[in-house]
Amino acid sequence: MPAGELNSLSVDELQTKSTELRSELFNVRVKQATGQLEDTSQLGSLRRQIARVLTVIREKRGAE
Repeated sequence: MPAGELNSLSVDELQTKSTELRSELFNVRVKQATGQLEDTSQLGSLRRQIARVLTVIREKRGAE
């Protein structure tokens, strides 16, 4: 999800999105550990998405 779309979400929605992404990252890590992960680029992609969401949350909290 691009940062532009994240800016339109509220802080509560962003926190929910962060929780979902962290859960998905956990599942991908488990798949990697068990050898079932085919696309290893998912790990980096999910980490970057989480960082984007956290950055937007910090920006919104600073503006309040």
